[in-house]
Amino acid sequence: MAWIILTIAIVLEVAGTTSMKLSEGFAKLLPSVLIFVFYGLSFVALTLALRKIELSIAYAIWSGLGTALVAVIAVVWFKEPMGAMKLASIGLIIAGVAGLHLSNGGSH
Repeated sequence: MAWIILTIAIVLEVAGTTSMKLSEGFAKLLPSVLIFVFYGLSFVALTLALRKIELSIAYAIWSGLGTALVAVIAVVWFKEPMGAMKLASIGLIIAGVAGLHLSNGGSH
């Protein structure tokens, strides 16, 4: 269950970061409010996940997968360029997250 909660925390963090872009520097009210709602809920979920998942593992996965997902959203939704270096870097993030999970024995 902790891994499901961590996944929810990641999705909420990505939604918060996407809301930052959509807020256009706090110029748009709804996305500006959603930044705080999504990040607040993300921190709640992350905190709950920490009951069963080690801090170093949970935080690395939360931040790493969040970063990779935001990069993909930036390319697909906001039409940012995807060069070889960006693609390779996202791959390294995912490999690092997988390595951390495996270093913990892949426990659930």
